[in-house]
Amino acid sequence: MKTKHICLLGLLFFLISYLFFSKVLPNFQKPIDFAHWFNLVGACLLLSFNRVFPENRLNSVASFITALGVIAHIGLCTIDLIMSSFGNNDFAKAELSNQIRNTASIFYPFIVVGPSLLFIGLSVHALNFIKTNLASALMVILATPAIGFSFFVLKDGIYMLLFCVIFVAGLALLLYRKESEQVLINEEVRK
Repeated sequence: MKTKHICLLGLLFFLISYLFFSKVLPNFQKPIDFAHWFNLVGACLLLSFNRVFPENRLNSVASFITALGVIAHIGLCTIDLIMSSFGNNDFAKAELSNQIRNTASIFYPFIVVGPSLLFIGLSVHALNFIKTNLASALMVILATPAIGFSFFVLKDGIYMLLFCVIFVAGLALLLYRKESEQVLINEEVRK
């Protein structure tokens, strides 16, 4: 399987997870928490974007940030999968939530800041294409804060899903940009 195919599969899994999170798809929690499994696998597959974009300094920074974001997504999904294992035991869920919230070494890297790094890293990758693929790059770059804003501030799953679709579409368009544009980018990197 080509790296581009792995990236596309990651985008698909990631988007499916957001269909669950936004409640557009029914929340099938039994026998497993599909939303978080799709998100976990999708995030891991998105790490492949580090190998498909041009190699330069910006790509190195973006790759590092993306890798940190994938690690944080793994932690977040693990926490959420443990939380879903409690079923209807709201007391146990509240206790675990309080414990996580009171443990800064878990709360900040895996709940608050870390998962955003995946979006930020992929947006930094998109900066490589701001001159050659302006629309696609802007789709990724502008959708990144919009996803966070719709989740944390608006608390609206539909807006979150809409911005995720824009984010995923922008990355897919960048992934399959014309090869002639890639040659131009490589020439700019050499200068």
